[in-house]
Parts: sequence; structure tokens; C-alpha cells
Amino acid sequence: MTAPAPRNPEPDHAPATSEEGYHKALGNRQLQMIAIGGAIGTGLFLGAGSRLQSAGPSLAIVYLVCGVFSFLILRALGELAMYRPSSGSFVSYTREFLGDKASYVAGWMSFLNWSMTGIMDITAVALYMHYWPVFAPVPQWVFALIALCIVALMNIISVKYFGEMEFWFSLIKIAALVLFLVIGTAILSLRYPVDGHTTGLHLITENGGIFPHGMLAALILIQGVVFAYSGIELIGTAAGEARNPREVLPRAINSVVWRIGLFYVGSVILLVCLLPWTSYRAGTSPFVTFFTTLGVPGAGTVMNIVVLTAALSSLNSGLYSTGRILRAMALGGNAPSWLKTLNRSRVPARGILTTVAVYVVGVWLNYIVPAQVFEIVLNFSAIGIVGTWAFIVAAQIVYRRQVNRGQTPGVSFRMPFAPVSAWLTLAFLGGVIILMACDYPAGTYTIAALPLLAALLIGGWYLLPDKTTPSHTRTTSCPPGLPESQDTPRVSGL
Repeated sequence: MTAPAPRNPEPDHAPATSEEGYHKALGNRQLQMIAIGGAIGTGLFLGAGSRLQSAGPSLAIVYLVCGVFSFLILRALGELAMYRPSSGSFVSYTREFLGDKASYVAGWMSFLNWSMTGIMDITAVALYMHYWPVFAPVPQWVFALIALCIVALMNIISVKYFGEMEFWFSLIKIAALVLFLVIGTAILSLRYPVDGHTTGLHLITENGGIFPHGMLAALILIQGVVFAYSGIELIGTAAGEARNPREVLPRAINSVVWRIGLFYVGSVILLVCLLPWTSYRAGTSPFVTFFTTLGVPGAGTVMNIVVLTAALSSLNSGLYSTGRILRAMALGGNAPSWLKTLNRSRVPARGILTTVAVYVVGVWLNYIVPAQVFEIVLNFSAIGIVGTWAFIVAAQIVYRRQVNRGQTPGVSFRMPFAPVSAWLTLAFLGGVIILMACDYPAGTYTIAALPLLAALLIGGWYLLPDKTTPSHTRTTSCPPGLPESQDTPRVSGL
């Protein structure tokens, strides 16, 4: 009888090609903060204002539902990362378990996501800077360009600088949210009035209830909330440059549950209990609105600095991620070969600069359509996120099948309730696409553009000069019950 592959000891695999040349310079504290910061960004600090305006208190429920599926996606990625930590992250796993074409699409969908997200981040930086009247005369595009230059320089110098920047950015974001939760809870407990309103749950019931604009408005909001959680997959990329990823990853990933519950759901419930949801507006962080209304001298300014930090953090993460993803794709023959090169600091500078070139388009958009740029790129970013997450879950499904057959060694840190949870997650992501199509006009036009995106991807595939995957990223089955040797190839495909 065939013995099952061992599941408890985490396998020791040879580094994939996407790992060659990188410094293992990210420590425990940095990886933990990257995990925390990845789930807290512009989508919460700025996007919550427009979402509260659109759907009211039901935003808390939407955050919770999307948060559950985001956690499952992260657990799927965590299972793959424990099997083989890789800076190529889901691109490497997709190539191994789904094949070259799937890896090609996954990588470029991720690039689309982070390209659009970066444009939103530099736009957010410019909007936050205009909070202070002294900067009002400065054009929006100037601040966008300055932010881009600073973060790009730090990413190119060394991964240690990225790690340190992200550590402090994340620490500031978390400290600010904890401060808001403490102050907001104290005010709510003491029934202290804010802006002439007595605080409490009655602010929800007296202003249209949980669904003031109906259930449909809350459902349509899901595709925007998905954007708020983009970045959680960054920990899979960072694991490839961490010193001891198999020790840190499980704790970092599992902590996402309480982060989502506390920071997203808890913050929205507090916001609508402290002020009527009609007080919050698109383009202004609801946290800035609250502290400004509270009348504490300088509180609005301090909170605006925090949300400015959140935007810079997301921009920093985007450049880090795309640089490594583009290099992993180039090493697999799915991107131009010149993107393989590392600079003297062992950083994929060419991949980072390629992303910077796209962000410069965002600077140009801030020049010609400063008022519309945020919404223009939001939906295209959501398409990239959904595509990226779908490939992560699909790769996990195939990996688990191979483990169950004894073809591939398993790990102890597994996606809970798989494969049912995996298929439910894919169904949820499909639902997001349908809801996006119903969001006329922006979402509808975005979905209508998918055939054009597909045509570009197909054309790009056939234009690539070398689509040959390096031999040791493919797989054939290993002897049942035995972990793979460092030279054993692996079989891909469903």
C-alpha cells in the first residue's frame, strides 16, 4: 500500500530560480509589520469615506464578508509559501502547478493591479497634501511626482531600506488606528457628544438604518472593498527574502483575522456611532473628519499625516512587489529577459523602474484629470486583484491534490476546510466580477474592456522570444512517501 507523503516536517526545497541573487535581509519584525501593513492601506484610510457615503453602516458587514475570503486567500498562499518560500510568490507557484500560460497571465494581472494601485497611491498623496491650505496652490501632479521619486529611490538602494520604511510606515498606521479606537471607544462609553450629536447606535437607526440605500448599494460596494484588502498577498513575496519564513509566516498570516475584525469592522462601527454616516465624504479620510469635528487642536493634521503615511506605504509595497514579480516572470520566459538583472545591491532595479514608468503615467493623469484619476484606475486595479487571488487559490487546489496523491510533500500549515473553502472563494471572486459589471458606468466599462485586455495578453504571449520554463521549476512526481530531492523536477497542470 502506498504510504502518504509526510505532512508535519516542512520540506527543505532547493531555491527556485526566482530566488537566485537576493539577500535574505528581512527580519522577523519587518515581516510581521509587512503582513500587518499589507491589509491596512489607502483603501481604509481614504476609500472608507466614499464607501460610507455610498452605503452607510452596511460597509462594516461588507468589510467583514470580504475579510473572511481575504483570510482564506492568504491561508492558501501561506500553504504554498510554507511548501517553498519564493520571492516569485504566486507567479512561481502558478507556473509549477498550473503551467506557463497561467503563470504568464497571473504575473501580468498582478502587474496591472499594482500599477493601478500605485497611481491611486500617488494621487492619494497629492490629495492629502492639499489638506493643508499652504499647499493649495501647488498642482496635484507635483506632489505625485515627488512621492514617486522618494519611494522609488529607497526601493532601488536596498531591500533593507524597503523593509525599514515598511516597518515604520506600518507602525505609524497601526498606532494611529489604535489611538482612534481607544479615543472613539472612550467617547462612546461616556456618551460624550460630537459635533452636537449624542453618540451611540441611535445614529445608525435615526439615519436610515444599516442599509440606508438598500441591499444593492452594499453589494455593489464589494468590488471596491476588495481593493481595500489588496496587498495582503505581499507577504508571500516578502517570504522569499526573509531569514526564517517558515517560523514567522504562520503567526503573521493568522493575525490577519483579528486585524480585519478590529481595524476594518471595528473602525467603521465606531465611525458611524460617533457621527452620522452622512458626515463622511468622498475624497476626505473619515478619520480626519472625525478628529477635525472633535475640535482637538492639531488632531486633524496629525491624522492627515498618518493617512499620508498609509499611501506612501502602499506605494512602497507596490514597487517592491512588482520588481520581484517581473523578475520571476523574466526568469520563466514570461517577460523580457532584461528584467532578470539585479543591481549591485541585489535589487531588481529594472523591474522597479519599469513600474515607475507606469506610475509616471499616473502623474500625467494627475495633471490632465486631477479630479477623476482615482476612480479611473480603481476598477482596473480590482480586476488585477481578482485575477491574482484566483490564481493563488487555483494553485493551492492543485498543490493539495498532489499532496493527497503522495506526489508532493505536504506542510502542517494548511488552508482550512479545503477544498470546499477554496471553491467557495473562487465563486466569491466570480461574484465580484459580476457585481462590478453591474456598477454602471465605471464598472461596466471596465468589464467591457476585458476582451481588449485578453487580446493584449494573448498578443504579448506570442511576442515573447523565449517561453521556455527553466527545467527545475517543472515537476514530475516523486516516489510516494518521500520528500523531493533538490534535483527532482515537478509535474505541473490540473
